[in-house]
This record gives sequence, structure tokens and C-alpha cells, in this order.
Amino acid sequence: MQTRECPVEVPHLVLASASPRRSALLSQIGLTFKIHPSDIVEPPPNVHANKPVSEVTQELALLKATSVTQYYDHGLIIGADTLVSLDGELLGKPADDADASVMLSRLSGTCHEVVTGVALIDAATAEKRIWAETTQVYFRQLHAAEITAYIESGEASDKAGAYGIQGRGAAFARRIEGCYFNVVGLPLASLVEHLSNFPSNVGI
Repeated sequence: MQTRECPVEVPHLVLASASPRRSALLSQIGLTFKIHPSDIVEPPPNVHANKPVSEVTQELALLKATSVTQYYDHGLIIGADTLVSLDGELLGKPADDADASVMLSRLSGTCHEVVTGVALIDAATAEKRIWAETTQVYFRQLHAAEITAYIESGEASDKAGAYGIQGRGAAFARRIEGCYFNVVGLPLASLVEHLSNFPSNVGI
């Protein structure tokens, strides 16, 4: 059996997130990392109504990474934040089932943006890399009954826009333009590029 090997090596990677999806993505490409969830309390998306979504996600990703960096004297800390933007309105995680139903009903039959901001910080030098990636997702028309069934499955509760593209929510998307993994929670290709070019990444 072949072992997956990541195209880059990192001296010590810390994921500042409790997201099982982000953890799974890093494992998928063969990275060894430690999970240290950020204790940042995310404000509701409407707090950032007047800012570009890419700016918001980068700010939140940096806050998460910075909050964890203080506990380490070396290593690369990665923070990330994902938001859905529909006609300029930001959609975060639903507050409850009713909120999830409203979100999915609004996303039905539309094209929306999924934006993930990423912050990479060298704990030893405080050097940073911060960026955001956008993916366009086109939803088919969703019926009320399937929205209800999806919410009852429990999958909508902890995801921006109230759906998970890697799970049952895959049946909602007619087309995706851009990085699929970005919709799941991390833009893997650009992450690997930034890891490869990071000064402290002596393994390259």
C-alpha cells in the first residue's frame, strides 16, 4: 500500500481550527500537523456588511491564527475562515434550523461565491502570508421537502451557507468554477504553494 506524501515538508504545522473538514483535507495531502482550535468568537456576518468578503475572511483567518500563535515559539500556524456571499450579502453558519432553511431557500437556483481566507504565521519570526480564494457555486432549484430533509440530517448546522459540498450537499451543486476544496474549507493548491515558498520551510 502506498503512503500519501505531500509535495512539501513543514517543520511543524499547527491548524488553528476545530473543523473536521479542514483536518481531513490536510491529512488527505499527507501533512503532519497538530490541531489547536482558536478561541476567537466569530461575529455575525452582518457586522462586516460594508467590507468585501475576501477582506473579511482574511481578517478572521488572521485573528484565529494569531490567537494560537502565542502558545508556540516555533512552527507554522494556519488559520482559515470560510463565508458564502450571495449578491454581496455574507452568509455564515446558520443560527438554527429555521435560519438554515432560509439560507438554503435563498441559495436555491442561484450562483453564489464561497470565499476562504487563509493566514499562515511563522511563530518564531511572526512572518505572515495572508490570502483569500473564491469559488463560484451554481445551485439547482431545491424543493422545500429536500431542504427540510437535509436540515434534519444535521449536516447544515456547522457550515457556512448551511451546506456541505463534500457530503449530501453535493447533490445541490450543478456546477463549480474554481477550487472545490476551497468550498470544503481550504484551498489546497494555493496552501501548498504558500507553504513551499515560506522562508522557514527548510524542508523544501
